[in-house]
Amino acid sequence: MRYRVLGGTGIEVSTYCLGTMMFGSVGNSDHDDCARMIDTAVDRGINFIDTADMYSAGESEEIVGKALAARGDRDEIVLATKVHFPMGEGHNRGGNSRRWIVREVEESLRRLRTEWIDLYQVHRPDHTTDIEETLSVLGDLVRAGKIRAFGCSTFPAEQIVDAHHVAERRGLQRFRTEQPPYSLLARGVERDVLPVVQRLGMGALTWGPLAGGFLTGRYRKDRPIDLTRGRAALHPHRFDPELPTTAAKLEAVEALTALAEELGRTLPELATAFPAAHPAVTSVIIGPRTAAQLESALKAADLVLDDATLDRIDAIVPPGTDLYRADGVWQPPALTTPALRRRPVSDRPAA
Repeated sequence: MRYRVLGGTGIEVSTYCLGTMMFGSVGNSDHDDCARMIDTAVDRGINFIDTADMYSAGESEEIVGKALAARGDRDEIVLATKVHFPMGEGHNRGGNSRRWIVREVEESLRRLRTEWIDLYQVHRPDHTTDIEETLSVLGDLVRAGKIRAFGCSTFPAEQIVDAHHVAERRGLQRFRTEQPPYSLLARGVERDVLPVVQRLGMGALTWGPLAGGFLTGRYRKDRPIDLTRGRAALHPHRFDPELPTTAAKLEAVEALTALAEELGRTLPELATAFPAAHPAVTSVIIGPRTAAQLESALKAADLVLDDATLDRIDAIVPPGTDLYRADGVWQPPALTTPALRRRPVSDRPAA
């Protein structure tokens, strides 16, 4: 396992990061099995673990905390978690406000059984909270010793730049990392997010290398897709083979599968190795639910994609192209709220 410096912090992290979104009730509810996966990952050289408060409503953090306490090597692990999504019912139990972050960081520390968090990330933008408010409280948490560094997750490029400028103008600490979705089928971040991350000296921790299952080999052209189970049941419009967008993904999967076979590797191995080849990417988050999935991801660690292979990938899915849109990617209110892009009817006539 190789190691890279995390966004100018001086902290060295493994090129693969163990993501734990599938640890807990939404994925693998066997805590002992999850702990064994943590042991396997760490024993194989992974020193970077990423979780979030909202994963299985805090259960993922609890699993990670219990496993690391049992290992007794907390100092050797770079531990990352996130804040933003609602935790429970009621008002002011989510978002990026000082009020919520100050409260929720204590809950994460408790669940993780640790005195500090190495990387605390804002899970999504929050249009109701001024970015200065968020940067200010995160800086205070660094000074208090509760976190070592902070970053953002799934922020559009313009908001990353805005946060950087606010930090400069106000003398605040800045985001050190961004965590965008990035895969063979989701290359849109190559247009703006990854270049911005490079220009600002930030680290990039990419997620979703298997593109919601499309790059596992489970979904293939001319094979039936069960739209009643798993992700396909939740988002049938993304998996329906009758739709042109799905057909384009399946065509790309066929070509990528053939390329992987020529290399003597599997499609998941090719998919997991791909993001690590980009110069902006610090670490690729792998999110296994089972030990077998973890082993499959770890096999890609020794796969070197030469320029000829990357050129062939570019021919299948051109740089900057999104054939797959990852679940949960933030959408600005200007797109999701019609009233923000429609004048009142009385004001629409030009004359």
